Amino acid sequence: MSFSAILSASRTTADTPAGLRASLHFAGQTLVEYQARQAARAGANRIMILVSVITPAVSQAVDRLSADGIAVALVRDMISMVRDVPRDADVLLIADGAIVAQAHIDALGANEGNALLVADDTRASAPFERIDAGQRWAGVARISPALMFDTLDMIGDWDLSLTLVRAAVQKGARRITAPQDDLLEGRVAIVDSQQQADLVAQAVTAAGVSRTPTRGGIEHYVLAPLARMASAPLMRMQVPAFQVRVSAIALAAVALVPIELLWPLTGFCLLLIALLLAELADRLDAMALRPPPSGALAFATPVMALVGIVLAGRSPLAVDLALLLAIISVADRQGRIGEARPWMIFTPGSALLLMFATGLFGVLAQGLRVAMLLAVASIGAIILRRRS
Repeated sequence: MSFSAILSASRTTADTPAGLRASLHFAGQTLVEYQARQAARAGANRIMILVSVITPAVSQAVDRLSADGIAVALVRDMISMVRDVPRDADVLLIADGAIVAQAHIDALGANEGNALLVADDTRASAPFERIDAGQRWAGVARISPALMFDTLDMIGDWDLSLTLVRAAVQKGARRITAPQDDLLEGRVAIVDSQQQADLVAQAVTAAGVSRTPTRGGIEHYVLAPLARMASAPLMRMQVPAFQVRVSAIALAAVALVPIELLWPLTGFCLLLIALLLAELADRLDAMALRPPPSGALAFATPVMALVGIVLAGRSPLAVDLALLLAIISVADRQGRIGEARPWMIFTPGSALLLMFATGLFGVLAQGLRVAMLLAVASIGAIILRRRS
């Protein structure tokens, strides 16, 4: 059953009375934007952000979400809420400033009916709202249409989230208890300052990269681990993934110059660094729950690498190799490699590393022939190990 989501974006931060929790920077975007992407990933087909005032940061977040195909609307009063909330679908409720690991939100999104994510009443759960003597609400709830509209009919000027949660408790809603480790390690938290947001981001976003597309070849065994080490510091410094991706494309273009000037090893090194930056940009997008890029932007850096191989090889064999690598690269990025293992995938990065090694010993032509054989073997592995 489909469901919608309601996000609260009205409470101020501890940093400044003029700032909103929803506008705090989190995982390369505003906090409310990250919450919306979490709800959309869990299956919400419509997202409503309940605001007291529409700030530029919230408005820009709505624009970015809409550009990514996420249906989102701003709601300023109860009249609009009653009009906009679907009457035949559950509602996923996320508290103002709540950051919860995606696994918990997915669990609530997968089951119909009233349900609450709760935490045992301990020192770690003190920032959450108490719901009874032994537990506190951990910031996420699923509310049925009947309970939603029964509550809206009598809510007046009360706090929507807390009123719905208390109504759900009175109706005996199912409770999902968050482990204490999630609270202690920041995977379930209420954020009310930028410092807290920075601390929580690393713990929560680490789970989001599990959906990063798997690469093969050197991208899997070397570039991905390096990107994993570099992504957390870059996210704390609020470096946008788009800027990293543009830097990768620019560096790849620059790398073609030394190759054309017959300094191929220098060009190969720069192209490998460019592929690392492209892998890093993909990881930053995954941590922020953004959809992976598609089209020219996704393949710009690998294509530059293939152009570098052609320029270095200066032969029909190099052109043929580049075409085979292009096919492998598309299959690898789109997850169409069947049951082939990562080491069976001969990627552009793998080809560059092989050609760099053979170029060091002055046998670049032989390296091209070996690369061609490996590319053919890789395509054979993809075809022969396809799922039946």
